Amino acid sequence: MAKTAEAETVIVAAPDLKRAVEAWLTYLEVERQLSANTSEAYARDVGQFLSFLAGHLNRLPTLAQLNALAARDVRAFLASRRAQGVGSRSLSRSLSALRMFFRFLERRGLGKNDSVRAVALPKLPHSVPKPLTAPKARALVESADIAAPDAPEWITARDTAVLALLYGSGLRISEALSLARKDAPTRGRDMLRVTGKGDKTRVVPVLPIVREAVERYIALCPMEIGSDDPLFVGARGGRLSPRIIQLVIERARGALGLPDTATPHSLRHSFATHLLGAGADLRAIQELLGHASLSTTQGYTEVDRELLLKTYARAHPRA
Repeated sequence: MAKTAEAETVIVAAPDLKRAVEAWLTYLEVERQLSANTSEAYARDVGQFLSFLAGHLNRLPTLAQLNALAARDVRAFLASRRAQGVGSRSLSRSLSALRMFFRFLERRGLGKNDSVRAVALPKLPHSVPKPLTAPKARALVESADIAAPDAPEWITARDTAVLALLYGSGLRISEALSLARKDAPTRGRDMLRVTGKGDKTRVVPVLPIVREAVERYIALCPMEIGSDDPLFVGARGGRLSPRIIQLVIERARGALGLPDTATPHSLRHSFATHLLGAGADLRAIQELLGHASLSTTQGYTEVDRELLLKTYARAHPRA
């Protein structure tokens, strides 16, 4: 919680800037309702930045000085943290926290400084894709506004709806973005017809929370979308590019402290793994994913080997 974060983190700043930080932490707790761990991490990140600035400027930083910082000052902070042995993932989260804080200041009329957005996120090492835990998968689905705090509300609603379909219904990103407006899972429709690889059609269930995310996007979208038009559109119209969703997740990874294995496809992996871990039938999962063979479905599941074998035995007609 923000109050816990405030108690554990010393804010080295002039009174006006200190009040702004405290207001931001309260915002994270009350309005954003972020977890205690996430709020505490953000508080530490901003606290470390302000402590660095105090030494960098040789005085307690004020709001005016914060708004006058250049990108090189932010890079100097990251370089100092790197010299202390801090890894790319932590640095990425720190930069994401600073972006959120600066955006908060702008929205509250406390100043505007684009220097933080001018600094690129550190590159993270590549790892083999694997599923996320259930809490991390949920956090990723809900991270669109964290990943892009400057984006219009309808765009964050759009991105949230796409991520919800990937995790809630196990869709491939290409399948989600190929949906037409007439296919949208809206009120009264709890199933979705999807065309996957090899033009194979399957029917998947849609959870109420996924339907609500799609409905919210449709209600906020300023574009005129015809029945046969793409459901998910870009900022300038036309079908939404998969790269946009990939970038949303890349930015969210740093903010949430997730591994670089968190990708759009890992949400599909997570969908299958969590269903199997809860005791779902392996063949039912195969149908939901649209796999031609059961062995392919096994590749999407990372659960205890004994549980996998027991579920396989229950599902196989010759077992």
